[in-house]
Amino acid sequence: MSSNTDPLVALREAIKSRAEITYANSSGPCSSLASATTIVLGSSKFAKSIPTRFKKQGTSDVYPLHAIYIVWLLRDAHVAEYMKQARELGLVSGIVGVTERKHVVDWLESKVPDGNLLAPLPGESTTPGGTPPRTLSSLPATSQSRSLEAPTVTPAKRYHTDAHDLEVVKKIRLNEVELQDRNTVLRGIKVNNFGTLRNTYAEKLKKLRESSRTGASATAPTPVADPKAAARKARNNQPIILISSSPTALITMHNVKKFLEDSTFEPSQEARARAASEGNARPDDLIAVYRIRTHIDASGKEMRHKTTYFVVDSVEALSKFGTDAWDRVVCVMTTGQQWQFRPYKWNEPRQLFHNVKGIYVSWSNDPPNTKIKDWNVETLKIDPHRRHVDKQVVAHFWKTLDAWITTNKPWLNKS
Repeated sequence: MSSNTDPLVALREAIKSRAEITYANSSGPCSSLASATTIVLGSSKFAKSIPTRFKKQGTSDVYPLHAIYIVWLLRDAHVAEYMKQARELGLVSGIVGVTERKHVVDWLESKVPDGNLLAPLPGESTTPGGTPPRTLSSLPATSQSRSLEAPTVTPAKRYHTDAHDLEVVKKIRLNEVELQDRNTVLRGIKVNNFGTLRNTYAEKLKKLRESSRTGASATAPTPVADPKAAARKARNNQPIILISSSPTALITMHNVKKFLEDSTFEPSQEARARAASEGNARPDDLIAVYRIRTHIDASGKEMRHKTTYFVVDSVEALSKFGTDAWDRVVCVMTTGQQWQFRPYKWNEPRQLFHNVKGIYVSWSNDPPNTKIKDWNVETLKIDPHRRHVDKQVVAHFWKTLDAWITTNKPWLNKS
């Protein structure tokens, strides 16, 4: 059987050659695998549920084509996300187990031989090459005589279920927990209440706070607070994020607010067109990004604080913050183009990213950029299609930036 007629090999060749993989149904081409009946691999078409030769571990059954393809599509997804997305793509039965995903991906990337992973092709012998055919004369004499005798059929004994075994099985099934989704996995039958522990430490923290406050008041006079000076100081402590003004940048002044506030990436062209339809032809040169942070205080009460970050894409806009503006810059997002740094206070990348946190923004499927390997920047990868992973990307960005600010510029306002 040629590779053109074997759907499994055709899929691997399409992935290797980066050929276009599309879907179709009775109405023609379609965009969703869930509604498709056919998978088009380059010039070959296969029913998406056609059985392949990839064997299920420990059985003689095989996986259908769309089960193998979904493993490739979701190769970077976590276990819970993989199970959820597989069901949404219409794979109800025949899903590849989480322990077998790596074997499938390695085989599709040609990293492992076929071995025992694939069932043999129809008509393909499983006998090692060079083995002479076994004839009747080559068999031992006892085997010849047994083969000539009529086969002896032993009647099978009827199995009688043991009553004690039935009771044991019933007890086991009563204690079984059916794992259906991540919610049922994470929740047991026992409710744990840590209120007592929380209240105990809340009292201790309260006493420590009162004792420290008493000691401070006894050793030093309380200064008279100036409300205007305090407000001016709070404004001067708000961090600044500087992004690239390149038109090819993934994060621009058109979409940065939605990305950092709502954890949703919108292509810059779409965001610009949407703003133009709303009457905003040009974006502001200074954008305030508000971040809601939640923490539990000493009494166990949930507290929510709003932190303000300012985003600019030019030195001209940065100059509006005064002479100490560069002291408040905590992050520079770059596309890897060095011309971006020419008007900066530090125009050499190594010196710049020694004083601010460097973030290189790229698509998740882009190859590594060799120009930035010595720049001391962290790569922020955005998936071109899967918007549900944007929240994870933005959370990682804030976590990284918080750690950098705490270490390098702890005086900036983060509350």
